[in-house]
Amino acid sequence: MLTAYIAKALAHAIFDGPDDGQWYGEISLCPGVWAMGDSQEACRKELQEVLEEWLLLKLRDNDPDIPVIDGICLNDAVLQESA
Repeated sequence: MLTAYIAKALAHAIFDGPDDGQWYGEISLCPGVWAMGDSQEACRKELQEVLEEWLLLKLRDNDPDIPVIDGICLNDAVLQESA
């Protein structure tokens, strides 16, 4: 489920660039998840790492505010674990 969530979230990524040789990418559905890279692919890889770390922190903290993306809801897993 986590792998599918990450893939769906990355499908919503928006990339802009290159500005001054840097690409910028973000996933607006996941506040604070953004990255920069020397190429679009480098930016995408960095964005995936940022997303994974963001999710790990949210899951570790039992944060119920993880957005539902394309029908995948990780909040149910968080709520079941904390019960």
